[in-house]
Amino acid sequence: MDALGRPGDHLLRQGSGGRTDSRGARRRDGRNRRRTAAAPRARGRRPRCRHRTGTDLPLRTVEAEARAIDFEARRIETSNGPVAYDRLVVALGAELAPELLPGFAETALDVYTLDGALEAGRALEGFTGGRVAVLVSRLPYKCPAAPYETALLTEALLRRRGLRERSSVDVYTPEPLPMPTAGPELGAAVHGILESRRIGFHPEQTIERVEADTRELVLADDERVPYDLLLGIPPHRAPAVIRESALAGESGFIPVDRTSLATTVEGVYAIGDATSIPIAGGKFLPKAGVFAERQAEQVGRWIAAELRGDTPTGAFDGKGACFLEMGDGIAAYASGDFYAEPAPKVRLRRPGRRWHLGKVAFERYWLWRWFR
Repeated sequence: MDALGRPGDHLLRQGSGGRTDSRGARRRDGRNRRRTAAAPRARGRRPRCRHRTGTDLPLRTVEAEARAIDFEARRIETSNGPVAYDRLVVALGAELAPELLPGFAETALDVYTLDGALEAGRALEGFTGGRVAVLVSRLPYKCPAAPYETALLTEALLRRRGLRERSSVDVYTPEPLPMPTAGPELGAAVHGILESRRIGFHPEQTIERVEADTRELVLADDERVPYDLLLGIPPHRAPAVIRESALAGESGFIPVDRTSLATTVEGVYAIGDATSIPIAGGKFLPKAGVFAERQAEQVGRWIAAELRGDTPTGAFDGKGACFLEMGDGIAAYASGDFYAEPAPKVRLRRPGRRWHLGKVAFERYWLWRWFR
């Protein structure tokens, strides 16, 4: 039965951050204002919906705020009334929660928002030298390469402006190595890149608070680290509609079967940053777009087979890749198997200009594919 009470199979996808959408995801812009995948229509573009599953289901967009999930009734309670489903794919993502780290919102430049990234760029352009701290405030967080890209791009900009000799760049993180979810070999390789650029790496550091008045990071042992410019990755958490549901695991995110992406609730799947998927070494699959896309394709095939009455086949295999932007027009590229045992097996290619150009081309392709 569909949302209007009509018979038939109804697949509902909850988009990022709480919107319900039968085909797309809600997003957040730099000001954290909500919009749906239909928003680009105002600019004369809209996302393209491509059927690769062999089904012929009608698509209907419901723009509303998801407030609760009633699993027994198979219904989403939204700001526009209830929406029923036969299958549900939860793709709510992870939300930024800077308020969870005292002092962060008052002093850090949040490089995970558009406004914060632009402000960080302006601050670096006007910077006259001093101590730059790049802070990973809590685990987990989206895009494991981003803090290290921030540090490398900052170092390259300061060097280009002739300020490197009177400036320092340091990364403070709870992680034992850079990008540890990609395995120890890749972590050691990225650490080597940081060392070659004279970027300080301070692992296993828990930040208790940020003192805005004195410009200091206060560590768990009460050690104080002074800074002149703070570029920060805020704490992340699952959206409330997940945390308050039966789907939530201990972390607040959703445990799923690592191959089918099925949750513990029948007929409900979860993909992307909203999930919590254990991998080797007591770690969890990184929260990254490359995994969300491949998971979405797998769940789509799985549900389509169910609706056709076929036996679902195929599995999400934990393979992925990402670029590591380094400044100076160069980047590195990592790819591999995050499900490998006894540790993820991910290879970092030698940095070069071709990987930077590859990243630019990939971004343009993505925009062309989905927003033309």
